[in-house]
Amino acid sequence: MTSRDTPPIRILLHAPTADGLLRARKNAANVLKDAPQAEVRIFINSEAVAAALDQPDAVGDRLTWVCPNTLRNLSREPAASMRVLPHSSVLELAKLQGEGWAYVRT
Repeated sequence: MTSRDTPPIRILLHAPTADGLLRARKNAANVLKDAPQAEVRIFINSEAVAAALDQPDAVGDRLTWVCPNTLRNLSREPAASMRVLPHSSVLELAKLQGEGWAYVRT
């Protein structure tokens, strides 16, 4: 089996806290430096949403998916470079894990 036959690494970094967001952003940068072909998504909910909106990160925000429930509860809008999940973060995390994404809570 060659590296071309190996499926890409797909990692979900789940950050529910402000500190977890910082770790997720660093982890994402490190993964993409070591494995540029990897797919990395940062899922944020709870207090990490306000932290992400208050402290933008040009690279990390492009990888960030925001829980719509938390946005609604905070009455805030995502940054233009972020994506909003179609459903709650818990549901989307479970769906993607079922599709083979590796889950890491930060």
